[in-house]
Amino acid sequence: MLERSRAMIIKRLEDVIGTDRHVTGSTGTESRRLLLAADGLGYSLHHTIVPEGTEQHLHYKHHTESNYCIAGEGEVLDVATGVTHPIKPGTLYTLDKHDEHVLRATNGNMHLICIFVPALVGNEKHQSDGSYPPPD
Repeated sequence: MLERSRAMIIKRLEDVIGTDRHVTGSTGTESRRLLLAADGLGYSLHHTIVPEGTEQHLHYKHHTESNYCIAGEGEVLDVATGVTHPIKPGTLYTLDKHDEHVLRATNGNMHLICIFVPALVGNEKHQSDGSYPPPD
């Protein structure tokens, strides 16, 4: 539920879970979409949970994305270079050049705080090539 206090936007995770802003992907990944395009900020903010033992091949051709790990461990493979980077709490990785990548959760469910630019509308699901559709 959107609550406005003066010019502030206040969101609570509990108000997102179980709504259309709580999206589950084919690998069981959960995207809890706290801020979306309708919020008018130019970016969207998500709390994403990647289940341990899963792997996702992603390629955001129309968005840039930053991810900050707050729990769990994993790795991200840069497909272009073949380099794998470890991810653990306190690690940030940014896909600023529409980088094709493979994300793996290896030790516990990995929790990421994610920012997308441009903002997602909210109902996007990954296409077969690992991207989201271009914004309207």
